[in-house]
Order: sequence, then structure tokens, then C-alpha cells
Amino acid sequence: MLTSLLIPIALSAVALFFASFLSWMVFQLHRDDWIKLESEDAFLEAVKNQNIPLGSYMFPGCKSPEEMKSEEYQQKWNDGPCGIMTVFPKVNMGKKLGLTFLYFLIISFALAYLSTQAIAPGAEFIVVFRFMATAGLLTFLAATVQHAIWFHNRIIGHVIESILYAVIVGLIFGLMWPAA
Repeated sequence: MLTSLLIPIALSAVALFFASFLSWMVFQLHRDDWIKLESEDAFLEAVKNQNIPLGSYMFPGCKSPEEMKSEEYQQKWNDGPCGIMTVFPKVNMGKKLGLTFLYFLIISFALAYLSTQAIAPGAEFIVVFRFMATAGLLTFLAATVQHAIWFHNRIIGHVIESILYAVIVGLIFGLMWPAA
């Protein structure tokens, strides 16, 4: 059954990759996800002088639950600012795009496998569409919401993308579902 879904898997990955391009570059759903610092030059100079290794940092930071309970840490937390910073190397767009496509291919394969466990060959379009769109929405949206709850990132674009991705997966698999 899974081999009969290889074309929908590949087509789904390509369609998701293209939809991702459209959401970022054409519709610019993530245009307002990050805000430029007003005093960016001073900030960049201060950070550059710290020689911070690549990684994700929380400030104020602590190394243990005991340190988090300390008066000094609590004072830093109350005085602010509080935030998260990720330092990464220069972006290799080709590598990032390749990994994004690989992600969509793996997700499409996993959704196809899941569908073979729940839907029989010859199922009607609406049955396949509902199942795949629901599974796709859960897949694309689940981690984003939890991440936003904890780290305060903007998720509107991600929610819209997740719905769009779910519809794409549902349509492709619904239209290309193998006959009985």
C-alpha cells in the first residue's frame, strides 16, 4: 500500500515546499515575526565584544533550580530585560532549503504511512481528505503553539501555514488515493 503512495508523497513534499516559499516570500506571513532593535548598531557591537559561542541563551540565565530561587536571580528577573537570544553561523540558504524539503518529504512519508493504517484502498476522497488534513494540521501546528506559549514568538503566520499545509496534504492524498 505504501509503495502506491510514493507519487503523492513526492508531490506533497514539492507542493509543501512551494507553499512554504509562497508564505515567506510572496505573502510574507512572517514579515512581522521579528522586530528590528532601534539601537541595533550599539547592540551588535556589545554582543560582538562578548565573543558568544553559537547556541541559545536565556537572560537572565541560571544553571540550576537553586540558582533560580536566589535573591540575585529574582532581582535580575524583576528588573529586566528578560529574553532569549540565539547565536548562529552565517546562513547557508542552499542547506536550509534542502533540509526544509527533506523535512516535508519525511512528514509526507510519515503521514502516508499513518494513513495506510487507518484508511483502506478505494476510500472516498472526503474520507482521505479529512483524515490527512487533520493529521497534517496536528503535525504542522502542534509544536509551534507550545513553543509560542513558552517563548512568546509570534505564531499567526505559522497557524495560517499549518492550515494551508494540512489542506494541501489532504487534497493531494485525497485525489491520488489508490483504488480498491
